[in-house]
Amino acid sequence: MRIAVIGAGRIGSAVIKSLLKCGFSNIIATGRRDETLRNASSIGAAATRDNQLAVKSSEVVFLTVKPHHLPEVVKSVPAELWAGRVVVSFIAGVKLATLEKVLRGAEVYRAMPNLNAEVCLSSTAVAHGSSTTHISEVDKLLKCLGRVYWVPEEFLDAWTALAGSGPAFVAEIIDALVLAGVLVGLPRDLAYNAVLDVLEGTSALLRTAGYYPLKLRDDVTTPAGTTIRGLIALESEGVKAALMKAVEAAYKRSVEIGVEINERIKKELGLSD
Repeated sequence: MRIAVIGAGRIGSAVIKSLLKCGFSNIIATGRRDETLRNASSIGAAATRDNQLAVKSSEVVFLTVKPHHLPEVVKSVPAELWAGRVVVSFIAGVKLATLEKVLRGAEVYRAMPNLNAEVCLSSTAVAHGSSTTHISEVDKLLKCLGRVYWVPEEFLDAWTALAGSGPAFVAEIIDALVLAGVLVGLPRDLAYNAVLDVLEGTSALLRTAGYYPLKLRDDVTTPAGTTIRGLIALESEGVKAALMKAVEAAYKRSVEIGVEINERIKKELGLSD
């Protein structure tokens, strides 16, 4: 399978690395800067500034450019070259209907991974367009990045807020717990590794056991013990509500950005509704 990655930045590079680990070796990547091209080449992809060449020589095209660069990509590739290609877009905010208009004849998918793709542990949501002829191949490719969830397109803003922004929220929680460990006397490195172990183990336990987090919480909490005192502190500080508000705020901003980006791209490319 011949694969192009248009925009070999951080996420694009993660895609290349993951696909290579899965055994897909025929990859061509594009970039705007010399550093990007050198990085793509060092990873193991053929590197070029020529988007037209990349699309022409590939069967599957990953679009991993920033949203405001999409019009440039579209203009750099003759319209007829998109026909028959499978295109997987990681471009935030650009809707399937818009992608199908500007990439006429392509089989289009819209996906939202997260930064954990760098270690092949992304949670990726993906929605399909009007054609699904190659859906099994797309599923196989995306599973190289981690877990894949097929969803209706209208879920993608919520997914962006929860799973896309999620690593940043979790990183904040990790940092707070590490500082808490230092506060009560642990060396920073020891506290950091302990927190990572707790998160990894808790996630594995919940996934393996298949029960809801509240059961695990109750299993750990003993009468008049240490955990219940800590839980009271969390409740008094409104930690749960703060996390829910963080995801809600991210969701609202994702919707706003989507409308802004989609309208800007339609205007730049002269698309009608």
